[in-house]
Amino acid sequence: MLKVTDLHAGYGDSEVLHSLSLHVDEGEAVIVLGPNGHGKTTLLRAISGLLRPTAGNVELNGTSLSHLRAEEIVAAGVIHIPQGDLVFPEMTVMENLLMGAYRIEAWRERKQKFEQVFHLFPILAERKNQLARSLSGGERRMLALGRGLMGKAQILMIDEPSLGLAPLIIEQLYETIKEINQSGLSILLVDENADHITVADRVYLLESGVLVREGSAEEMLRDEALLATYLG
Repeated sequence: MLKVTDLHAGYGDSEVLHSLSLHVDEGEAVIVLGPNGHGKTTLLRAISGLLRPTAGNVELNGTSLSHLRAEEIVAAGVIHIPQGDLVFPEMTVMENLLMGAYRIEAWRERKQKFEQVFHLFPILAERKNQLARSLSGGERRMLALGRGLMGKAQILMIDEPSLGLAPLIIEQLYETIKEINQSGLSILLVDENADHITVADRVYLLESGVLVREGSAEEMLRDEALLATYLG
């Protein structure tokens, strides 16, 4: 479904990703695992059009995305949920969610998407008229995920959803991400923590902008030396 081939990307004269190739099949959950500062966020930015790759190709269902603008990539069905609490603080929960459904195709299905989001995150239904700035960190992360779901995605790309959150909230978030994937939506997630990689069908290990290993979550977790080497 999503195919990345020989991708090179970086900032200025500094190349961060070096000939990187990966794929995500339809309905699959894939995690790219690696230490902080090794190119995980750069990868998602290069796929979603926020950063122009210097070489290589990104395809969705056989159609190249590499020369499209970010908004055109969103329209194709690639939804990127950035790291951190990037919600609109002075808008309500409902207004934030509606911002995710701004495309005509998504707007037509906003009622059904509201139902899905509020099923996954009941606390957002309770807080729907509150300003986003009044939410807790975990609730803002839920809101960011919910806003992504409003966009009628074919694939959801999630950047470190657990960053800065309490362990209980992290567990809840990953359970919800698993439920989202089981509903049929493809997911590409990046993380530096191996604790929750069992939600994935496959795992890539990223080191210094290069993918050094691919396998199932079970294979990765059995290799304690590998995890200790790359993730401390």
